[in-house]
Amino acid sequence: MTSSRIAEARFKAKITSAEQAASMIAPGATIGMSGFTGSGYPKAVPMALAERMTSAHEAGEPFQVRVLTGASTGPELDGALARADGIEFRAPYNSDPIARDKINRGEIDYFDMHLSQVAPMVWEGFLGKLDVAVVEVSGVRSDGTLVPSSSVGNNKTWLDRAEKVILEVNSWQSEALDGMHDIYYGTALPPSRVPIPLIRPDDRIGETGFRVDPDKVVAVIETETPDRNLPFSAPDQTAQAIAGHLIEFLRHEVSQGRLPASLLPLQSGVGNIANAVLSGLLTAPFENMTAFTEVIQDGMLDLIDAGKLRMASATAFSLSPEAAERLNADMGRYRDRMILRPQEISNHPELVRRLGCIAMNGLIEADIYGNVNSTCVMGSRIQNGIGGSGDFARNAYLSVFMTPSTAKGGKISAIVPQVPHVDHISQDVQVLVTEQGLADLRGLSPKQKARTIIAKCAHPDFRPALEDYFSRALSGSYGLHAPSLLGEALSWHQRFVETGRMAG
Repeated sequence: MTSSRIAEARFKAKITSAEQAASMIAPGATIGMSGFTGSGYPKAVPMALAERMTSAHEAGEPFQVRVLTGASTGPELDGALARADGIEFRAPYNSDPIARDKINRGEIDYFDMHLSQVAPMVWEGFLGKLDVAVVEVSGVRSDGTLVPSSSVGNNKTWLDRAEKVILEVNSWQSEALDGMHDIYYGTALPPSRVPIPLIRPDDRIGETGFRVDPDKVVAVIETETPDRNLPFSAPDQTAQAIAGHLIEFLRHEVSQGRLPASLLPLQSGVGNIANAVLSGLLTAPFENMTAFTEVIQDGMLDLIDAGKLRMASATAFSLSPEAAERLNADMGRYRDRMILRPQEISNHPELVRRLGCIAMNGLIEADIYGNVNSTCVMGSRIQNGIGGSGDFARNAYLSVFMTPSTAKGGKISAIVPQVPHVDHISQDVQVLVTEQGLADLRGLSPKQKARTIIAKCAHPDFRPALEDYFSRALSGSYGLHAPSLLGEALSWHQRFVETGRMAG
């Protein structure tokens, strides 16, 4: 491997091994690591650090660190460190199964938070002093600025705030990434904040690279390792039905004059259903669309190729292996149709509200009044986290949540009398969609919402029980604004915990 991606002499002089770089990280350190949905995360240093932790534990010595990232990462980071019992504290998002199990066993303290709030909270000092930044980049320019990788996330903040910086320069990333990014340096804390000057998804308001103090850079590691790109399943009948209901709804909104013919900027959560909706837009009668979102998925590449999506603004890629290969092979063409920004910009409530985004996110469950749980199974077991869904849902022009109506082979209903954990209150949820149908909740009272959600979204196997609960709540509730039987509202979840199924 050569240092051809490193064009500045001071950085070349600091090229070393991952093991040597990992030796510069002390137990108890708070580390800001790059990465967002399996893109652009460091691969070599975390693995070397995990080996160091394992050796320390075998010698009877404690060795854990606090880990901050953009969002989820890959097995070489979260998985390796969690397997080595090396994570004391994790924020703001996790999807690694090993780390998830340890969080749910109480072995890792996990701070699940809105992704737009991470950078401000670090600047405010609430997540402690940032000891080290470990950031993947795709190159170092001759002027010492860094070419970002396939995600931006919180990297600007890590590079600014960390006492020491370790860089992984990954030559697997396409050199044509140079120029795609828009790194805005105008954010500040109150009382010095000013409006962010972005009024269209394709506006550029920043710089194409990261600034970093060369004196803080203590190690540079050269890598050539792919991102962790997971395949998307072909849309099944359920996903296709959900996509069909939503696209028909969007057509209706256009016909009523509530949306323009090109729609408004799209935000889409990660997953097979979200990708099915994007795929459905290929044959929908919407042209010249834009996206202002967190991640660029396979479906957005398809929309760009079809000439349907004019511009996609995000903070990272979240692609299947095939789509990642396709993107890297033709990055020069895609670069002009994509912008990657810091997540404090891609998820910023001010911008989401100004642009009028159409927010489309998944959920674990919703109750009959439109409250949504997107994080905790049975109210207590974390699945992944809230991610950016709250940043968008509360501020979107149109807030949509989507899910199959059942889970676990029909043992769980996604529509329940009351969710045991609320991430999105009913005031932030405008539309619910399952394969059964779509419930437009705008302008409805709680009782009207309940009737609509049960009729439109609940699975037929659970609909009679929901109707029975609601009917009895109308006569037995303490109040009749949002009728609830307090002793029974969570009985479905308790039954599942005890028997493995919600139905009686």
